[in-house]
Amino acid sequence: PPVRLIPAMRAALKRADPGLPAVEFRTMEQLVNRSVFTRRIVAQLLAGFAGFGLILASLGLYAVISYSVSQRTREIGVRIALGAAPLAMQGQILTQTMTLAAIGLAIGLPVAWIAAKAIQGLLFGILSSDPATFGGVAAVVVIVAGLAGYVPARRASRIDPVLALRSE
Repeated sequence: PPVRLIPAMRAALKRADPGLPAVEFRTMEQLVNRSVFTRRIVAQLLAGFAGFGLILASLGLYAVISYSVSQRTREIGVRIALGAAPLAMQGQILTQTMTLAAIGLAIGLPVAWIAAKAIQGLLFGILSSDPATFGGVAAVVVIVAGLAGYVPARRASRIDPVLALRSE
């Protein structure tokens, strides 16, 4: 380990020039870590806020779809009573969810591209317009939207037509 070399380096410097101060020794890794510390903290904060934003967006999407399904309980009950397949109802609600996700991606990806250009100085090892990153984010959003819409869709497909028609 580099720490073990410090006494030997101090002794060698003392022999070469006794007046030379040998106070502080650091490894190259420590110097690099110190120089990028601020940028690393900012990047970690941005990643944390992005994760929090994804959680909030998925909860919001779930709430909107769930509310929409609860408002349409009577309509869904009538459709099921008239012979609509439960899987067709699930598909309809998941299509509604994915439409909302597609609209969000259509608006969000260009805005993210512009924002990435603005913070390009904070990015290390990737381009601000990295297609793998944008594709991965889009895939995560689609997956999260699918999961957020699945629960209300499943609940809608299990609506009992008799109870739905009696409500209200």
